[in-house]
Amino acid sequence: MVKVVDHIEEANCITHSGTFHADDVFSSAFLELYLGERKVFRTNNVDPSKIDSSVLVYDVGRGKFDHHQVDALKRENGIPYCSFGLLWKEFGKDFLQKQHIQNVDRSWEMFDKDLVEGIDADDNGVFPSINAIFKVKMVPGIIKTFNPSFQTDQTESTQFEKACELAKTIIVEEMYYIQGKALAEEQVLDLIDDLGENDKYLVLPSYIPYEETVLGSEDAKNILFVAYPSNRGGYAIKTVPKSLEDHSLRMSFPEEWAGLEGEELARVSGIPGLTFCHSTRFLVSCKDLDSVYQVFSKIL
Repeated sequence: MVKVVDHIEEANCITHSGTFHADDVFSSAFLELYLGERKVFRTNNVDPSKIDSSVLVYDVGRGKFDHHQVDALKRENGIPYCSFGLLWKEFGKDFLQKQHIQNVDRSWEMFDKDLVEGIDADDNGVFPSINAIFKVKMVPGIIKTFNPSFQTDQTESTQFEKACELAKTIIVEEMYYIQGKALAEEQVLDLIDDLGENDKYLVLPSYIPYEETVLGSEDAKNILFVAYPSNRGGYAIKTVPKSLEDHSLRMSFPEEWAGLEGEELARVSGIPGLTFCHSTRFLVSCKDLDSVYQVFSKIL
C-alpha cells in the first residue's frame, strides 16, 4: 500500500505536500503497483544532494520525474508530460511485462492514450472544451474531492492514502481493459483485411470491441454497419459513425423502421426476423444471422 510517512529518512518516495492532484496520486499508486509498498514523504523542499539515489522523487524537485522546469519534456502532439506520464514512459512497459500483459508495446501505447495523457494534460492546464449544460467530472476532478474538506478533521496524509487506493484500482482495471482492446484490435484488423474493396458491412463471429479500430482504419472507411451476436440473444446490427470526432452516422436504418418492434416492424420491413429498431435508427436487433443478411440485402 501507499503510506505517507512523517520523516524523510523513512521514505522511498518523495512528492510535494499541500493540495494533491491526480498526477502525484497516480504516480504514487503506479509505483506501489510496480515496486511494492511505497513510503511517501510529502514536502515542497527537496535537496537532491541529501537524498539517496534509491529514493524516487516526482512532481517536485525539478529532477527527472518533475515537470515544472522550463525545459520540461513534451509529447509529439505538444502536450507536456506530468510526473505520471514521465514515470509511465520510463517504467510502464516493464510494469506490463511483469503483469504478463500480452502485446506490451501496443498495450503501453493504448494505456498512455486512454488514461495517462489526459492526466498529463489536465495537470499542465490543457483543458478540453466540453459543450454541456452540466458539469462533467473527469478523473482529476474525482481525485481532487479526496483533499481534506472544509471544516472537517480529515488530514492530508489519510486522504492522500485513500486517493491512492482508488487510483490503484483504476490503474489495474485500465490495464486489463486496455489488454482486451489491444487483443480485440488484432482480431478486428484481421477481419477487415478479409473484406472485399466494396464491402459495406462487417460481421463479427462474437462481440469484439471494434469501434475505435473500425474508425481508425483506412481499409474500413466504406463500412456502414457492424453486426455481432448480442448478449440478449440473436444478433445486433449497429451503424458506424463518420469518425472518432464526428458521431453523425455514415448511414441510418430506414426512417419508416424507427421505434418499431415485433410484428409491426416485420410487416413494415418485410423481414420476419427483424425484431427491433431504435428510434434514432442507429441499432436494430435480429433473431438470427440469416435475418442480418436480409437486412443488408434490403438496405444496401
